[in-house]
Amino acid sequence: MAGRLEIAPEARLSVRSPSTAFAQIESGIFYAIVLILSVLFAFPFFWTLMTSLKQPWEIFAFPPPIFPAIPQFVNYPTVFALSPFFRWIVNTVFVVAISTIGALLSSSFVAYSFARFRYRGRNLIFLLTLGTMMLPAQVTLIPQFILFHAFGWVNTLYPLWVPAWFGGGAFNIFLLRQFMLSVPTELDEAAKIDGASPIHIWWAVIMPLCKAALATVAVLSFINGWNDFIDPLIYLNSPNRFTLALGLTFFQNTPETAGMPIEQLLMAASVMTILPCVILFLAAQRYFVEGIVMSGIKG
Repeated sequence: MAGRLEIAPEARLSVRSPSTAFAQIESGIFYAIVLILSVLFAFPFFWTLMTSLKQPWEIFAFPPPIFPAIPQFVNYPTVFALSPFFRWIVNTVFVVAISTIGALLSSSFVAYSFARFRYRGRNLIFLLTLGTMMLPAQVTLIPQFILFHAFGWVNTLYPLWVPAWFGGGAFNIFLLRQFMLSVPTELDEAAKIDGASPIHIWWAVIMPLCKAALATVAVLSFINGWNDFIDPLIYLNSPNRFTLALGLTFFQNTPETAGMPIEQLLMAASVMTILPCVILFLAAQRYFVEGIVMSGIKG
């Protein structure tokens, strides 16, 4: 028909609805905000890394330089030469490994009881267990110290990992219990028909299906144990028994060496201390998120 305006198919495809354009603008703003916040949160770690490579005079220069003039990688071996840093690493790895294993086994065992067995007072005991999360650690600090002092465990590593083998913490129990409730009970019944005992069901059936929640508990226990400062401060006296979190105070309390500041050594020690936590979290991030999400599916 004469005078009728025809729109080519390509032009029709290029037309965008206002809602689609608004969604793209909203998405762009969201990612911009996330990027800005990421830079803000990552800047302290970046500053710590750059400070660990500076010379002493650069630390107190004004305005402070962001990048070192000449990177001083020698600061890192100097940390080992000036302090028993390697011994602190060994102590920390030992305590964290043993306490993490204990938390995984004991908390999963208790959570299995709450999730699968029916007995009188089960819900009340579970509520009391959750109630312990409201108690500050300072409330039980003195009774625990008296108990461990009576055992002769002061200035030993036992107080740092033995408690993890007795329940593993109320939050870990709650997390694993919620995850185990999402596992079908038909699997337990099939295992019982095959003659499996409750302990065998816990170990061979439930535990393999709770890998995501167990990974979450492992990451949280590792980070908490790695960064724990109060317990080593209370129970440890000898520098050779320090953990990394407590050993960092060595660089704050040690007088300046030959009149030179040692803040750059403190930053180098801090970088080496936080690096394992960052690597572990990035490696287990997928399991960590899955464990948190799946634990809230069934109550």
